[in-house]
Amino acid sequence: MEGRLCVANYYLVDGVMRIHHTEVPAELEGRGIAGRMVQQALDYAEAHGLKVEPWCSYVRSYMRRNPATQRLLPEGFQLGR
Repeated sequence: MEGRLCVANYYLVDGVMRIHHTEVPAELEGRGIAGRMVQQALDYAEAHGLKVEPWCSYVRSYMRRNPATQRLLPEGFQLGR
């Protein structure tokens, strides 16, 4: 499966990383790739003093499942249910 592209797209706006899309090819799903990719993006944001707005449903779900990541949310941002 080498050469397959996995992505986490984001915009940087005023110190906020707005992650709006993640994608892993279907043949690679279920291997934890998306979770590792999102955690790397969150680690990058934290290392660079950025807040994170998860506009992507997968990232919102990831952050709900991993409460420690919620410290990166801008004040007042709600993850929803």
